[in-house]
Amino acid sequence: MDVRANASLLASVRVGIVVPRYKHSAVDRNRLKRRLRELVRLEWLPLLPPMDLVVRVIPPAYDRDFDTLRAEVRQAGQRLLRLWTR
Repeated sequence: MDVRANASLLASVRVGIVVPRYKHSAVDRNRLKRRLRELVRLEWLPLLPPMDLVVRVIPPAYDRDFDTLRAEVRQAGQRLLRLWTR
């Protein structure tokens, strides 16, 4: 998972999720997007200051279960928070 962040003039966090095909069906892509949206809502939105984020998925993410994705999202959120609060 690749995460990019920019400062935002808005008072909230905005997140865009990019899930390329990588030879997967639309059902697989939509399932992965739904999972990531829910994890971002639970893990990042309460913690992060106002910013714009873009999350780009890598091919192995299709094969990960929900708990593994949650661990990755938590780890990425902690890195973002550390970098942003410097």
